[in-house]
Amino acid sequence: MAVYTYGRVKSCSLVAVEETKMAATVKGPVAVEDVNVTFEDQQKINKFARNTNRMTEFKTEIEAKKKSLQNLQDASDDLMMLEDDSLLIPYQIGDVFISHTQEETQEMLETAKEALEQEVRGLEDQVSAIQQVLGDLKVQLYAKFGNNINLEADES
Repeated sequence: MAVYTYGRVKSCSLVAVEETKMAATVKGPVAVEDVNVTFEDQQKINKFARNTNRMTEFKTEIEAKKKSLQNLQDASDDLMMLEDDSLLIPYQIGDVFISHTQEETQEMLETAKEALEQEVRGLEDQVSAIQQVLGDLKVQLYAKFGNNINLEADES
């Protein structure tokens, strides 16, 4: 068993030599007051927090867009139920309602749904990328700080 001292951090580890590589396993918990946080560590923690907030915002935006997508789908379904094809259907563009035929309105609804679906896919791709970054940061930070750092989201 070897004892290493890095700054103010003391850790005990078993050292196994495998060709020219060394692997170390931490034995026992490291006390909170013994942890020395470097500038690079703080940068990683800040990056983790920023990315967690961005991911939460993206997830909220995805939920809102999915709700809008469901509203468009409901409007499309209601439009198909109409028996009179000669009625003009009001369609909201910005703050103004413009009357269109049933066929034009249906096409506009389909275009709006496709655009929203594409936006949702883009946001989900961004969330996936952020989750990858967060996973990498978790590995690095837990490797250094162990149980002294909590990187799990509060479920409250």
